[in-house]
Amino acid sequence: MIKLANFFVSLSFAGYIKLIPSGTFASFLSIVILFPIVEYKIISLEIFVSIFFVIFLLSLFFINQFSSHTQSHDSKIIVIDEFLGIYLVLLFYDQIKIINPYVTMMLIFILFRFFDILKIFPANIIDKRLKSAFGVILDDLIAGMYTIIILYILNAYY
Repeated sequence: MIKLANFFVSLSFAGYIKLIPSGTFASFLSIVILFPIVEYKIISLEIFVSIFFVIFLLSLFFINQFSSHTQSHDSKIIVIDEFLGIYLVLLFYDQIKIINPYVTMMLIFILFRFFDILKIFPANIIDKRLKSAFGVILDDLIAGMYTIIILYILNAYY
């Protein structure tokens, strides 16, 4: 079970990449994986939302398994949280598109990483105090929410 948990939380072992920070690589990889799905509407929004919730629930389980096995909390290897943060942003893709899809993806990447690294309130408190699988994921979902808000505001002026 730990091998499956490791595979899942590391986003197919992307969390082990050492050339660049694992969160940055995982965010980029997440966009590469999810962008075609939303841009070309490969699946319906309802199915896309349902898959998000399934991945979210599986992430809670597998992060707990991995963390308890490695005796760590929010290990750098765990990058499924970045995937979920990017996924959350892309749930709103049709409302936040700016100029063209590639500019939108670039802005999503830059803004998400900015908010994920900075951990603006309440993400900073959650990151420090909520030592659970939910806490690992929640700060990235907050970074995703901030990204959505900024893109909504930018979209209002474009």
